[in-house]
Amino acid sequence: MSQSATSTQFINTSSEKIYLAFTRSLLLRQWLCDFATVHPRPGGRMYLWWNGDFYSAGEYLELEQNRKVKFKWHSRVDPAPSEVTITLTPKGDGTQVSMEHTVPDGEDWKQRLANFKQEWDSTLPNLASLLETGLDRRIYDRPMLGIQISDFNAEIAKAAGVPVTEGIRLADTIEGMGARAAGLLADDVIVEFNGKPVTTDFGSLTMALQGVKGGDIVKVVFYRGAEKHTVDMTLSKRPVWEVPSDPIELSRQARTKYDTALGLLQDVLAGVTDREASFSPAPGEWNARQVLAHLIHTERGFLANIDDLVGGFEHHIDDFGGNSTVHINATIVAYGSIEAMLGELKRLADETVAYLAALPPEFVTWKSNYRDLGTAFLYVTHTESHVDQIRNAIHAARNSG
Repeated sequence: MSQSATSTQFINTSSEKIYLAFTRSLLLRQWLCDFATVHPRPGGRMYLWWNGDFYSAGEYLELEQNRKVKFKWHSRVDPAPSEVTITLTPKGDGTQVSMEHTVPDGEDWKQRLANFKQEWDSTLPNLASLLETGLDRRIYDRPMLGIQISDFNAEIAKAAGVPVTEGIRLADTIEGMGARAAGLLADDVIVEFNGKPVTTDFGSLTMALQGVKGGDIVKVVFYRGAEKHTVDMTLSKRPVWEVPSDPIELSRQARTKYDTALGLLQDVLAGVTDREASFSPAPGEWNARQVLAHLIHTERGFLANIDDLVGGFEHHIDDFGGNSTVHINATIVAYGSIEAMLGELKRLADETVAYLAALPPEFVTWKSNYRDLGTAFLYVTHTESHVDQIRNAIHAARNSG
């Protein structure tokens, strides 16, 4: 015996795209969970994980292309597996999605079933938003802090005089947003946000943002060196970035952004000697060459990310990448000079701009993937955030004599 509850949602898109949203890891992550690995075949794995360490592990039971998906679901808090059946029915210009969740019979499962339905009723509209507009409401309804983050570990903490090894270290803050208005600076280490602890796991900050919105005022606890501070921060509303619908125009705007960033790097490195570029300001701190190598690795990562999005798949990673000191130093040896490293950054920029211009039309119709890509290249200021780091390292080298 069993009992079931059904949630429904009309989505103004094809059943093909909805089917893929239940059978591809990259797409499941975009609307449902924070990490996914799946193998869509009967008996194939289905593992979904959320920030806060909630997960569900199971397997696909039935698959009818563009019509039906059935899987077994066993979350960490349930005593036994349950089953979910998704039926896709064409309706007008879109598709009617029907999701039936079936659980074992018994009084103890009634509340679990009600909870499942409540979650699906609130989650399916996000799938509709993602496929119709490209917006993941979990992100765009969440406020912005206006921060860029950097590495933090025991070595960095010791060098900076910070008495803790868990927290989020800031690389920079963004003009006009809450963190800068509250007085936070580069190298501050956030350890508590809105009464919740923050660790080196960025997911802890995501969890701390749950239940708050733009305009809310929250308390932020952070270290600046050895001193502990508490400030009130007014959270910024998240803007909806404008991404041009034409890949050629996206490519042109990305070119302008790259030219600006490369110009800043060339200016700050003009006349810098090899000794100055190889000087580390403090133990655990990168020198100018190491920062350049990091930027090269990041650009390579951007190209790999485009491959993932265009192909509809993604590499499995446990970190945001580009920070292996061993690899960074190997890159320095391989290129040998600042000029060669700047040349590689320019070549990678040229390759990326050409890739953006050649994005296939079928990819552009995937609004979520295309918006993610466009936002990353037009509104993320990664290179610019490291210019001051290079300038400070060179300044320290010159002051050292």
